[in-house]
Amino acid sequence: MGKHFRIQITDSSFSYERDPQHIEAEAVLDGIYVVRTSLSQDRMTADEAVRSYKRLAEVESAFRSLKTVDLKVRPIYHHLADRVRAHVLLCVLAYYVEWHMRDALAPVLFEDDDKPAGEARRDSIVAPVKRSPRADDKASSKRTESGEPVHSFQTLLADLATIAKNRVQPMAKGEALPAFDLVTTPTPPQRRAFKLLGVRL
Repeated sequence: MGKHFRIQITDSSFSYERDPQHIEAEAVLDGIYVVRTSLSQDRMTADEAVRSYKRLAEVESAFRSLKTVDLKVRPIYHHLADRVRAHVLLCVLAYYVEWHMRDALAPVLFEDDDKPAGEARRDSIVAPVKRSPRADDKASSKRTESGEPVHSFQTLLADLATIAKNRVQPMAKGEALPAFDLVTTPTPPQRRAFKLLGVRL
């Protein structure tokens, strides 16, 4: 705010007044931002430049996921530089896997799985991003199109973690029969998640 005032301080006084020229110059730019790129028009249009700038929010979300929410890259207990680099590389690779999983699981998550429909609801590229009607339906009903409960990524992983593989050791007349593994039967939402991920049970 200091640039909008003229301030005079002496040994015995203090006075200030508004600077109308600065205030008027700033008012002309209210609500306007400029996105500049070094790419030529044939490589990136103005709309693509603005869209790329707005997607920086996804980058910030990825860093937040890496640092605190999902992967928790910190604290790092390694002391050798190579081990620290390897630790960070593994966390980045893990986030890459998570990114692909979120994309595949979008129909059962609160995430928008029909982004083109959301884009069609916008008046202009500079207008706020809008969710698709399908995403609005999921958010309000808390159900997918097939009627299953909608999850966040964390709650879906917690649900999938309830599937267990048990080692069964049958006994007959005091003698041990051949042991075998038995996997718990997945629920319909779990089967749907595995199908979206392309995982065979």
